[in-house]
Amino acid sequence: MKTIAAILQSDPSMIEMTVKGWVRSFRNDRFIAINDGSTIHNLQAVIEPENFDRELLDQITVASAVAVTGLLVESEGSGQRVELQATKVEVLAGADPEEVKKTILSPKRHKLETLREQAHLRVRTNTFGAVMRVRAALSYAVHKYFNENGFYQAHTPIITGSDAEGAGEMFRISTLDPKNPPLDENGNINYKEDFFEKESNLTVSGQLEAETYAMGLGQVYTFGPTFRAENSNTSRHLAEFWMIEPEVAFNDLDANMDLAEDFIKYVVQYALDNCADDIEFLEKRLEQEDKSKPQAERSPMPLRDKLNFIGKNHFKRVSYTEAIDILRNSKPNKKKKFKYPINEWGADLQSEHERYLVEKHFECPVILFDYPAKIKAFYMRLNDKDANGNETVRAMDILFPGIGEIAGGSQREERYDVLKQKMDTMGIPEEELWWYLEMRKFGSAVHSGFGLGFERLVMFVTGMGNVRDVIPYPRTPGNAAF
Repeated sequence: MKTIAAILQSDPSMIEMTVKGWVRSFRNDRFIAINDGSTIHNLQAVIEPENFDRELLDQITVASAVAVTGLLVESEGSGQRVELQATKVEVLAGADPEEVKKTILSPKRHKLETLREQAHLRVRTNTFGAVMRVRAALSYAVHKYFNENGFYQAHTPIITGSDAEGAGEMFRISTLDPKNPPLDENGNINYKEDFFEKESNLTVSGQLEAETYAMGLGQVYTFGPTFRAENSNTSRHLAEFWMIEPEVAFNDLDANMDLAEDFIKYVVQYALDNCADDIEFLEKRLEQEDKSKPQAERSPMPLRDKLNFIGKNHFKRVSYTEAIDILRNSKPNKKKKFKYPINEWGADLQSEHERYLVEKHFECPVILFDYPAKIKAFYMRLNDKDANGNETVRAMDILFPGIGEIAGGSQREERYDVLKQKMDTMGIPEEELWWYLEMRKFGSAVHSGFGLGFERLVMFVTGMGNVRDVIPYPRTPGNAAF
């Protein structure tokens, strides 16, 4: 059985076909708009009401599931090239119109907040159908890119005993009785009696394990769920999200930046080429949404222009030190418009600073590199001190308009002694990451990688303004519904 997406691309045919889907509308007892989720567009089925029982016609309601049989003919109306001239209609599963009115399936515009409250139904709306089809296409493009470029996927563990970021913001995993856990002689929870016989958590990153596989397979990538127990109730943060993390042996930071830029351009172009109808719909939706916003908050260019802009322009590469000088001398900083003023070298950049650099100063995607060592993770490759005695690491962040940071990575510290010293200084327990450190004893080579938050990529490509609207069931502080 063909999907509606395929049928709408077909030529009129005298061969009888059956289409299954959900009713979007039923007008004048004659025109049934059917959608099966394969496209933003509905297929119109035309019936002759006198050929059908009144009882059946009354069952053809919005949201009901139907099977319609007929011939595909050239459409007599505007808005579609073909339509189904129906000879048989079967209601597979009904939908009470009064119940439908209470939900987001009713044919009217609903706020995104309302849609989140009915996340089990929102994929059947035009907006979320489009977003999730684009998400699926981007997911495929991720695997396609890495396969075409000789990478191997590494399935890194979701349950781990280490903290890749050293941030301590992790979800604990335990099978112990929370009301009566076993205690040791000091009165502390005795994790020796737990399932893994040690404290365990949900992973914040597959990077450390992926590094070990890059040292054997050369080029690997992970693409899986990651978790952060951050109490961040913002439009850009989730407690559960998906991360893309390539790791490449013998790549330095410059090669890492080349890889990241090439990868992002590829997947964005794939979406443009394969999700044209959905992106066009989302662009029009964004234009409507912008009309209610102040001019300063509106999108600077239409969605498709923004996506094409990514492919046609090189990402500007700027050192952290140069970025700090730009920010320190910027009008918002001098006029104290930044919530977090930039006064000195070493400041940790916030979203407002990143977006200023991308949207106001350079007006293109930006890759910042060589960050202060004290604000970055322990595994990043340490540079020689600069002329001012500052210590930096070979880190990079990729900044996008409307998003801020979309990806972050680094050249990894391959020197055993330097890494051991950094772990000691930062309080990273050697007994927890002995295997990661030991890897540096056996042919340790220059290697690099980055992590890209998949939901932020989907946000950028779809134009959605909240990360909760680009994942099926968002997990945020106080919300684990559905």
